Amino acid sequence: MSQQVYLPSYSIGEDVYKRVPQICSNYGKTAIVIGGEISLSKVKDKLLTAMKGTDINLLDFIWYGGNATRENIERLKNIKTVQMADMIFAVGGGKSMDTCKALADMLKKPVFTFPTIASNCAPVTALCILYGKDKVEFYDAQKPAIHCFIDTKIISNAPIKYLRAGIGDALSKQYEVCFNTRGRVLNHTNNLGVQIAKDCSERLLQYGVKALDDAQKNIVSDEFIQTVLTIIVNTGLVSVLVNLNYNSSLAHSLYLASVKIPDCKGHMHGEIVSLGVLLLLLVDKQLIQAEKVYDFNQKLDLPTSLIDVGIKDVKQIIDLILQDKYLSFAPYNITKEMIKEAIDMLEALKHKKNFLSSKIF
Repeated sequence: MSQQVYLPSYSIGEDVYKRVPQICSNYGKTAIVIGGEISLSKVKDKLLTAMKGTDINLLDFIWYGGNATRENIERLKNIKTVQMADMIFAVGGGKSMDTCKALADMLKKPVFTFPTIASNCAPVTALCILYGKDKVEFYDAQKPAIHCFIDTKIISNAPIKYLRAGIGDALSKQYEVCFNTRGRVLNHTNNLGVQIAKDCSERLLQYGVKALDDAQKNIVSDEFIQTVLTIIVNTGLVSVLVNLNYNSSLAHSLYLASVKIPDCKGHMHGEIVSLGVLLLLLVDKQLIQAEKVYDFNQKLDLPTSLIDVGIKDVKQIIDLILQDKYLSFAPYNITKEMIKEAIDMLEALKHKKNFLSSKIF
């Protein structure tokens, strides 16, 4: 049985767009730039300047549609300049990236990514999350983008909520992957991904607070760069290397459940996932780590209770969480009683100094 692994590559810095002609020219002479309206405005002048005097022609700058949906992908497929372009340049955040990756896969065109925020690892992964009415579809684009251009200055100027959510999302990678692969005999590729995963959360706990503070001042510090790389590249490598079934557990189960709750709509993916990390650690009785993450979430103004993300009905959210098929890959059966106990622990913490001194343990 053969195996194919396509690893992402990237450039990072304040002048990375100057590298676009050199890296992309082997894939064609025309490109269509697709992204969010604000994101396109951030990159347009930089990209046009970088393309001056080169063989690459940017045919147009097109809005991706506002959400990663099958409908928006079909609309883009029917645009003449999209059909004409040799390459797709995906600009913006996760939903724009996933739209463009799926589009590129369907049209069999090479895609390059230009993240303007650091909110997830979508710029370097093949997996695309597409949204329907009260449901989420996982679309496999087979290969990640050929190259990712990470402009640190653009990302440092983005609204701080995106970096905060990115930290919250990336925080889950180590805990979920190590949880799901516990006790398993892994092949080389999966094991390599697990080893990278083991460094994700610790880096964020070490650099995250300073990175967020620096970003609020538009400072591109080493801590900021380390955090951005962890969010986009480290977690992305894990997603590419580790079997999809092992990449997601209770932290993302909470997010998938929240999609069906209207009061959660105003909260970002990474925010809700960061709360899910706490539930996972408490279910698994990793109390020291849970206390670290709880304190970390508080410092970054990430959620530490269900009500923080608009969840009021505990029974409903538990029932929705248990519908996630990826929970079946946990090292043991997660029950509603376990989740309820973890939620109770979080609520009790509002009146306790720490996990370890709380009588509920």
